[in-house]
Amino acid sequence: MAQPRSAETLLDLFASETVVDLPRIQLALGGASSMTAFRYLRQIPYRRSYNHNGRYYCLYEPSRYDRLGLWSVGDVHFSVDGSLAKTVRRLVHEMEAGATHRELQERVRVRVHNTLLTLLRRGEIERERLAQLYVYLHSDADIREEQIQRRGVLLDTGETVRIETAVPDEIIIPVLLTLLHHPEAKAAEVVRFLRGHSPPIAMEQVEAVFARYDLASIGKKGGSSKS
Repeated sequence: MAQPRSAETLLDLFASETVVDLPRIQLALGGASSMTAFRYLRQIPYRRSYNHNGRYYCLYEPSRYDRLGLWSVGDVHFSVDGSLAKTVRRLVHEMEAGATHRELQERVRVRVHNTLLTLLRRGEIERERLAQLYVYLHSDADIREEQIQRRGVLLDTGETVRIETAVPDEIIIPVLLTLLHHPEAKAAEVVRFLRGHSPPIAMEQVEAVFARYDLASIGKKGGSSKS
């Protein structure tokens, strides 16, 4: 006899396993297609992980999430917003003094460099350089000004931890030299070019150099476009 398919079936699944992937959902629904599985998923409140390429699913229960709207099961991360882009946008908007690249990355526990660039290109957030740090800010001018003022106070009192500026010269110099020879290189490509360097250079360090010196092209307003 075929297993009955219903939203209740998925509720029972999430009650017993908490976090599951799509094949497990399809199995619980009696070998349903992915299209059918999503049809039943839409009948219940759920969230998809914002890392692991959205592979994992959970039942959305607001009480699980911390004050930042985040919740993790091992290395699988979920947000009240769903996607990483929506999460980063909300955090930038909500944080009273804006947020640096490193502050955001520490909160969401995944890389945010490309996400920040996308949000900047869309005009959903803004960015200012304050005391050698790039700070990501609200898109609304009035709110942004308030964030800048609060960040200034933090900088004056020494409460901002300037991790982005802590990358040593023996890392910064080879990264900049690599970009001099390969000006269009992305962070991952720089890491590949510098493979075997001593000391080893990690992706996180290269991204910090990109953020510190504003090396990623944003918008390329002078470039050509096709209609």
